[in-house]
Amino acid sequence: MDFNLNAEQQLLQDSVRRFVEREYSFEARTTLISVHSTCDPAHWQTFGDNGWLAAALPESCGGLGGTLIDTVLIAREFGRALVLEPYLGCAVLAAQTLLAAGTESQKMSWLPQLADGSLRMALAYGEAQSRGLPEPVEVRARPVSNGYAISGTKTLVLGGADADGFIVSARTPDADGITLFLVHADTPGLSRRVLPLHDGTFAAELSFDNVAVTRDAVLGQPGAGLAAIRHGLAHATAALCAELVGGMEKAIELTADYLKLRKQFGVPIGSFQALQHRIADMAADLEIARSMLYALVASIQNDTEPARLLAVSQAKSVIGRAARAVCAQAIQLHGGIGMTEEYVVGHYYKRAVVADVLFGTSDQHDSLCAAQLQKELLQEDKHA
Repeated sequence: MDFNLNAEQQLLQDSVRRFVEREYSFEARTTLISVHSTCDPAHWQTFGDNGWLAAALPESCGGLGGTLIDTVLIAREFGRALVLEPYLGCAVLAAQTLLAAGTESQKMSWLPQLADGSLRMALAYGEAQSRGLPEPVEVRARPVSNGYAISGTKTLVLGGADADGFIVSARTPDADGITLFLVHADTPGLSRRVLPLHDGTFAAELSFDNVAVTRDAVLGQPGAGLAAIRHGLAHATAALCAELVGGMEKAIELTADYLKLRKQFGVPIGSFQALQHRIADMAADLEIARSMLYALVASIQNDTEPARLLAVSQAKSVIGRAARAVCAQAIQLHGGIGMTEEYVVGHYYKRAVVADVLFGTSDQHDSLCAAQLQKELLQEDKHA
């Protein structure tokens, strides 16, 4: 796999960076947080107008026909600026799940609106007992005369604070496996509670009280939703990891600049060897995380499902831990100012902490990796 950017990819990266440098200063972001903005409409419209929401969607559905690499490039630049808009939840997780699960008519009905930003959809898959993973699922969809009645609770729905519709995973007695449903946000019986997260972003908790949907609301085939969720989660995990890599890059840049300016004993503290060693360790962690991101992108694009699932878990664990370590060190090297709400560096650590909870924690993914490796060892013993 060639990791050098082509001309179009370089232009995409440059355009996103120019936007965040021009429009997404720390002060502008702080203003959005102070008014509890879940999504700035002007920013979202800019995302749509520039094709960033459509980058990895097929041209037949209103997209630009790009790949996961385009998503990663956008997310990395968003991570550098700590963008608050629900790009991850709506433009990646929900859109890719719909792309993987939907019939041709469903994709043609929904994806063009997601691509131009006129509609926002969120994936409601998480539950209290699943802790960010796609299973187990306790929400039930009971067959009724003209469709289904959905009951249960979904939590930590990214982009769900003001989404126009939801892709909901549920168990149905008439099909094995997980079935996905398209549910409009204003459907009777559906209630939404907005959840502010520690990093200034928002999620939602959804309660379904016999929410009635027609059979046409089934996304794709009944019982076939798990593979689509895993597809969406793989793309979303890559985007989240790219965000964290971008955040680490910016945190190291801010810290290096601070060490050049802050003086003790009449000299810049960046001249102290002990601090040079610490920022060198941060740079090493960043390079490991960046390499892990490249490996994840390559696996998603080329590997079979078992290898892809293992790569997702490995990347989520390694990059999540690296982001927390690097951003915590950035605070330490800034000293007292790094602990203040008014200074930017601490906000990168907040994002890293929240990111660890999304899509399963590092510890959960370590357990998944161990289980997969143990399974492979048992298979090797059987064939020995």
